[in-house]
Amino acid sequence: MIKDKLKVREIIAKRVAMELHDGDIVNLGIGIPTLVGNYLPQDVHIFLQSENGILGMGGTPKPGYENKDMNNAGGSPASFLPGAAAFDSATSFGLIRGGHVAATVLGALQVDEEGHLANWMIPGKLIPGMGGAMDLVTGAKKVIVSMTHTKKDGSAKIIPKCTLPLTSIRKIDLIVTEAAVIEVTENGLVLKELGPETSLEEIINTTTAKLIVSDDLKQMPITV
Repeated sequence: MIKDKLKVREIIAKRVAMELHDGDIVNLGIGIPTLVGNYLPQDVHIFLQSENGILGMGGTPKPGYENKDMNNAGGSPASFLPGAAAFDSATSFGLIRGGHVAATVLGALQVDEEGHLANWMIPGKLIPGMGGAMDLVTGAKKVIVSMTHTKKDGSAKIIPKCTLPLTSIRKIDLIVTEAAVIEVTENGLVLKELGPETSLEEIINTTTAKLIVSDDLKQMPITV
């Protein structure tokens, strides 16, 4: 598997961008998800939503073009597309809870065989707050997890049962890592694609959750 951190993040963001459709309202979480807007296909125009109150957010501003009053939910500089709107958090969460968000892309600490997500806290560690993940997993029509395949120490993130507090009882829909694309189904986790420079053996060795290998297993259509 690829180890270069910048390449890993790029692979994940590029692959997630392929899951988004023209005209969708999409929420991007903190971290790797924020990069997705930089890799959208030219014929796909979506409305990026940020829970701090933006609809119509663009990609990351080029150096020197940042505006201190324009930031995403993670506090990083954001750009606005023509026609974008800024509003209060109550309106923003009304969009989310009202089922108007077509897809959300979130990071994760753990995902288990049942498709449950844990991404909002580690017991005993200081957290700034719950954030919007619970609302997004519950309210968005499609939930995509984008994360590195393993932790920094090489241990698995895709495991039989989450040991950290769950974000929601709702199951996610898709997992995208630098090494795999995994679909959550009623029968379990289905391995659909292998990442660049990744073998099936590596996936099995770095994933403790049971995987169903698709009969149509493919290589991820991403170049690095």
